[in-house]
Amino acid sequence: MNMTSTLYYIYDPMCSWCWGYAPTWNRLQQELTPHIDIIYGLGGLAQDCDEIMPDEMQNFLQQTWRNISEQLGTAFNFDFWRDCQPRRSTFPACRAALIARASNKEQIMLTAIQHAYYLQAKNPSDIDTLHKLAIEIGLDGNDFLQQMNSQQLDKALKKEIIQMSTMPINGFPALVLVNNQALINIPIDYKDWRNSYALIMAKL
Repeated sequence: MNMTSTLYYIYDPMCSWCWGYAPTWNRLQQELTPHIDIIYGLGGLAQDCDEIMPDEMQNFLQQTWRNISEQLGTAFNFDFWRDCQPRRSTFPACRAALIARASNKEQIMLTAIQHAYYLQAKNPSDIDTLHKLAIEIGLDGNDFLQQMNSQQLDKALKKEIIQMSTMPINGFPALVLVNNQALINIPIDYKDWRNSYALIMAKL
């Protein structure tokens, strides 16, 4: 078995299919951890934007939520569309995940963002929402705000998004196995972790 292999989990904190995949991914990750290094990579769905999302996009995303809920049984709080001002802007949430990564809290931040967005009808495109979540997971609130506005963090995010875009992926979530310098796309089974597990273990 080759522990030099690495598995990339490429995601966006506001990707609804990533939320749908979360229970299966958590189990897969648990089973794989003894065998392979796992690295989280930010794909970055939508750049910074202050404009309200057009109605067509809002309707499309609500339909996507319904599809995921029907297919996977995932919970969604549709009050979000009534109570928040939706913007097509996921980069702030990506930056929040990067800040949390430096404190080994990326996965905790990801879960906090997903719960706020999909269950509590809060808007992770808003810095205020992310700031509150940062404090809730034990990060320093003032330090978090300073970093969120820094060019250094913005450059780090954009560099990572470019790096992830060179991987053999078709969207998010995505799994890419790096094995002896070969990049292998691992098909995602949203309902059963065992299929991806078998594919990955067969290549180690």
